Formats: sequence, structure tokens, C-alpha cells
Amino acid sequence: MSASGAGERTFRLYDLRVEIVAVKAGLESVCNHAVGDCFEVSGERLSIPAGRSFSMYALAAVLPLLPAKQRFSDEHDWINHDDEVMCPDPACEARMRIVRTGVREFALDDVSASARPSRRH
Repeated sequence: MSASGAGERTFRLYDLRVEIVAVKAGLESVCNHAVGDCFEVSGERLSIPAGRSFSMYALAAVLPLLPAKQRFSDEHDWINHDDEVMCPDPACEARMRIVRTGVREFALDDVSASARPSRRH
């Protein structure tokens, strides 16, 4: 955690973009992937661009990795270097890439009810 004045407790997370980067030719319809399908993550918020879609099964495969990818870690940690995830359908062979796109700062008191000071009198 870092401090940024007036006793405010803050922390930083990476913003992420998850994009379909490859689909084996002839298998595009297996999971209905298209190269370029993507979503973005900012804090706990996930957004899909208007008019696009993303397979819920592919999302389920990548979802457990996202909190780790958002956090700062040792430069030699594998999470900083392994960026691709396979679709869970073995016949599909689509690949997703997780890219860190920026850094955002959050105030602990804004994102955690248990971190807020007690309001008892």
C-alpha cells in the first residue's frame, strides 16, 4: 500500500485487456471466437466493447488469472511473463492474450467495507 496525503490509504492495480489473438483456421465456429474479440478490466469492473462478444467459457478459463495479473509482483514472477491462455475447449485451440494497459490508483476505503473506520459512538 502507498499513502497519498491526508492519511488516505491507496493501492495500485494494472488495467487489463484480454483479447482473442489466434483461432485455428476452420475452427472459428467451434466456440464462436473471432480474432479481436476482447474485454477490459479496471479494478473489479469488466467491460466488453459495444457490438462485440466474448465466450463465457473462455472467460471462465482466464478469470482466475486476472487478479494476479492486476497486481504488482517481483519482476521474475511467472505472472509477469506468461500472457497467453488457451480456450478450455481442446478442439478449439483459440488463444487469448492478457495485456497490462495502464495503472490505476484506488482508495482502500472506497473499495472495502471492512476497511472503513467503525462508525460506533
